[in-house]
Amino acid sequence: MRFEPTNVLMGKPYALACLLLAISFTPSSRAQVESRDVVIYGSTPAGIVAAIQLRELGHNVLLLEPSEHVGGMTTGGLGATDIGNKQVIGGMAREFYRRVLRYYESESAWRFQKRDDYKGAHQKPGETSQWTFEPRAAASIYRNWIETSKVELRLNTPLDRSRSVDKPSQRIVKIPLMDGKWIAADFFIDASYEGDLMAMAAVSYTIGREANAMYSETLNGVQFAQSKKHQFMPSVSPYRTATDPKSGLLPGISSEPQKPDGSMDSHVQAYCLRMTLTDSPENRIPFEKPEGYREEDYELLFRNFEAGLKQVPWHSIGMPNRKTDTNNNTGFSTDFIGMSDRWPEADDAERKDLYQQHLRYQQGLCWTLANHQRVPTAIRAEAAKWGLSRDEFMQHGGWSPQLYVREARRMIGAAVMNEQHCRGTLRVDDSVGMAAYTMDSHNVQRIVGADGFVQNEGDVQVGGFPPFSISYRSIIPKREQCTNLVVPVCLSASHIAYGSIRMEPVFMVLGQSAADAVHLAIKNQQAIQDVRYDELKTLLDSQGQVLSY
Repeated sequence: MRFEPTNVLMGKPYALACLLLAISFTPSSRAQVESRDVVIYGSTPAGIVAAIQLRELGHNVLLLEPSEHVGGMTTGGLGATDIGNKQVIGGMAREFYRRVLRYYESESAWRFQKRDDYKGAHQKPGETSQWTFEPRAAASIYRNWIETSKVELRLNTPLDRSRSVDKPSQRIVKIPLMDGKWIAADFFIDASYEGDLMAMAAVSYTIGREANAMYSETLNGVQFAQSKKHQFMPSVSPYRTATDPKSGLLPGISSEPQKPDGSMDSHVQAYCLRMTLTDSPENRIPFEKPEGYREEDYELLFRNFEAGLKQVPWHSIGMPNRKTDTNNNTGFSTDFIGMSDRWPEADDAERKDLYQQHLRYQQGLCWTLANHQRVPTAIRAEAAKWGLSRDEFMQHGGWSPQLYVREARRMIGAAVMNEQHCRGTLRVDDSVGMAAYTMDSHNVQRIVGADGFVQNEGDVQVGGFPPFSISYRSIIPKREQCTNLVVPVCLSASHIAYGSIRMEPVFMVLGQSAADAVHLAIKNQQAIQDVRYDELKTLLDSQGQVLSY
């Protein structure tokens, strides 16, 4: 699903259109207008790093966060850092992981476990960085870094997406907030997971999966052949009455006609809440049955056990202090398949509702695994050992307030990163950072397979290639659409290439590079597209960014 700006501004009536837009979008004289050098929307890791970097370069920066949560997924439960080859993480991103190691060198950081008893899954002897951490540790590191850098951070300040930005030509002048204020700036960085500011600025973007033919790919679009992992056991019926197709489909199973492999669609890979679980008795919150629990929502889980599944259907990696980063695993797990499609374009109220639906689903899943009689006894016993952590997300009962938005909007910029870049058959000459993870997509939909049994579709996990460079042109819009915006998170990439790029340390890398590009554009009074790459590369190199492998 592609979203292109209208062509009204591109034809002969351009000057008149600009005038009309200026009249339409100019705030009333009574509206409050603030002004900064740079406004950054979204306190994701990319947004935080960009703000700190711009402050260090002497700019007046405002970091806006639409919620009360700071740090995105890095403080939201994703403590088992996904990256692959860590050698390509440099600059401020590498500094973050050095600070993680220093945090855990303090004895006071170890409350429920001795430091020597923790064997970090990603930690190697002699490393100067640590890649596994608790959410509270990441939050503390970011908070201190923001405060010492004197970054102006404003929480609970969402954009007013019912209005348009003030953009009479190709430059954003002001952006509207829900509190009635307008914020003006010379440059803007959209560091949100959703790309809300990018969309409001009428920058082209896409949602869903492109057809393989669009960028000469093999792993994009509908993917039945690739979807071998995170599948159901054989012969699990999709019907309410297992032997009766006329009884209707169980919840979460799509009835839409299926397209052939490689076809485009508008579906979005599944989201979940990363869970910080613990088996420490003094810190454990037992799983509770959520209000409105419906047994039928977990019928597929029961049938999967009855078909032979013999493991707790989640994947846990050990974090310090007897905690975990727990993620999706097997055919029916924490991913709420089919419930992510509406998120990218949803308004704030609908996103709150979708978050609550994801929360209730996972609360019900955990309670079911630990308590329901149709779950095998050994599975129940294992699941019941675990619970939410009392000292994490304390205002939310141990549940992360950050939904894992793995993918939402993706900009269509001057350069589109795609599978060929990942595999190294295409290379860029304007690198602003590197990606080093497999081409990865979680399942996108749950359907009735050709054999009449339930099947998940969309999971892709293809690696075996070296790190690859990310183009500067993939984090900036096309010149004719906007000249003072950078988009380091919802960058220009195909669905499958984004699956390799979309890792939190890479977002930090791109956030720093975005800040440096903005700095040079301000310094030289340029459009963001006119920043000289040789000058940008010199600055990035001086800051320890890794641009090639």
